[in-house]
Amino acid sequence: MFKNFNFKNFNKKQRFTALFFLLVLIGGLCFLGLHFRDNTSAIVTANFSNSTLQGRMSQLEKEVQGLKESLVQKENPEESKIISEEEQRIQVVQEVLPSVVSIIASKKVAVYSSWFGAGFSLDDPLTTEQEQEVGSGTGFFVSKDGLILTNKHVVSDEEAKYMIITDDNQEYSAEVLARDPLQDLALIKIEGSDFPAVKLGDSSEVILAQSIICIGNALGEFQNTVSAGVVSGLGRHISATGGGVIEALSDVIQTDAAINPGNSGGPLVNLQGEVIGINVAMATSAENIGFAIPINQAKNSIEQVEETGKIVYPFLGVRYVAIDKAIQEKYTLSVGAGALIIRGQNQEEVAVEPGSTAEKMGLQESDIILKLDDQLIDEDHVLGDLIREYHPGDKITLEVLRQDDHLQLSGILGKRES
Repeated sequence: MFKNFNFKNFNKKQRFTALFFLLVLIGGLCFLGLHFRDNTSAIVTANFSNSTLQGRMSQLEKEVQGLKESLVQKENPEESKIISEEEQRIQVVQEVLPSVVSIIASKKVAVYSSWFGAGFSLDDPLTTEQEQEVGSGTGFFVSKDGLILTNKHVVSDEEAKYMIITDDNQEYSAEVLARDPLQDLALIKIEGSDFPAVKLGDSSEVILAQSIICIGNALGEFQNTVSAGVVSGLGRHISATGGGVIEALSDVIQTDAAINPGNSGGPLVNLQGEVIGINVAMATSAENIGFAIPINQAKNSIEQVEETGKIVYPFLGVRYVAIDKAIQEKYTLSVGAGALIIRGQNQEEVAVEPGSTAEKMGLQESDIILKLDDQLIDEDHVLGDLIREYHPGDKITLEVLRQDDHLQLSGILGKRES
């Protein structure tokens, strides 16, 4: 019916009416399209909102659970901390304990006895020799082939025999490979393989108040005794006495963990299971003051024994005391730092060893060594520690105070072997 339709044949009124209805039609179609689009958007938005809400609810549940756990910890934070540290200590002890050994020293000693018969006695005692235990201590494996680190004073008796008792109660005969000539350290060995060696830490990273564990053969009777504490001091310089021997120990670690007789040579361990020191001495005039040699001081000795079977040190050849305020006042010295060359109480402990580098340089008793090369000698830079940084054969220059004269003395370092 629209075959002969021609918009040009419409008059003005008809054209206006047609355009009006056409616009209404187009507007209606646009309205319907917009409404449909809005409904579709609403459906998509509703679905998206529902998904987002579910995710947010799940996240909220996790946050609430975390808040509950946080509140539980805040109610008793100390208990939570103690449990954590306790578990850590237990784990460390279980790891290190198989590496720790007891050392028993024995030798033949004279036994005197007199006996009484019926109605008579012998005035002269009968003398026999019996092998008896004469000392004990602790050590620990530093290699799988049976190399054990301990204190020198634990194995100082050259006439004694040494037996090792491992954590699983196996007994081994031990050979002393090297006694450190300058430090209270020694290395001994047993035959075998696949022994549980400890992990050596870095004692230069030890900090005040960090937690530590000591393991040792306490009193020579209680094998693998464990004690715990903290690092209570660093860089201590002490004189330790035992078995008629006086050892000057420098830069040692102080701890409040119990170190009893027999613990000597045992490991001082951090909470990572690393050995950071070797237990060496305790203060008898105080409670809970013990000392350990930093493990870094032993690493060079271990390496030398593994490579050459002995320990070699650069050697100057003087006996000295580090000058501090007390030493300055005691000897009325004009300086408050340095190394005072002095003989020992025993006549055999000379101030300058005959034939040594010190004697060749012209050092004398009562000289004060102020400087080694360019390094001043003070409480933080002890002469013995500085010498150990050199090698046998190195040339050194010392600044020396002799009465009121300042001298410059040079020489070539000798060597001391274990």
